[in-house]
Amino acid sequence: MTDRVVLFLDYQNVYMSARSLFHPMGAPHWNGQIDPLALGRLLVDRSPFDRELAGVRVYRGLPESTKDPKGYGASQRQISSWAQAPEIEVITRTLRYPQNWPAEKPKEKGIDVALAIDFALMDVRGDYDVGVLMSTDTDLKPALEAVAGSGTARAEVAAWSNSNGYSRRLSIKGRNLWCHWLDETDYLRVRDTRDYNIP
Repeated sequence: MTDRVVLFLDYQNVYMSARSLFHPMGAPHWNGQIDPLALGRLLVDRSPFDRELAGVRVYRGLPESTKDPKGYGASQRQISSWAQAPEIEVITRTLRYPQNWPAEKPKEKGIDVALAIDFALMDVRGDYDVGVLMSTDTDLKPALEAVAGSGTARAEVAAWSNSNGYSRRLSIKGRNLWCHWLDETDYLRVRDTRDYNIP
């Protein structure tokens, strides 16, 4: 029986991790971008098991249109390019802007909670057989523990690695979760070099 795989991407976390591992400081902002569908297909195609990609869920913050129209426009173009694939669903929450913005950068608020809830609830509903979570955010551990201990779906994680070693990955104490380690060659296969600031 073919297992349905859903990939859950904490996009900003995945992007920043790729930038830090595979690019020098100050690299153009599009370095670190990835194509979520290409990444999902890579994970499924590489598996020795009978699997199909049932979906890719991308969680990301969204600039506020009145405060950052350029960033908002770039984000919308990126999301539109992803949404052309029926397998992809993008979940956004508006960034939180501090009082001293723009001196201080806006931050994501609630993205990790949305991802955690969906990861757990979709397991309960039987929406996937294998849930692959890609993030280094330890706030997601409780959801990962819930799915890994449910006995219904299989919980797996994914993380970047480079020639100097491995990046951080999510883990659960006492459980040997499968990790899909993705090296620089994998990153180059799924990277997205488009500058979304350009209409």
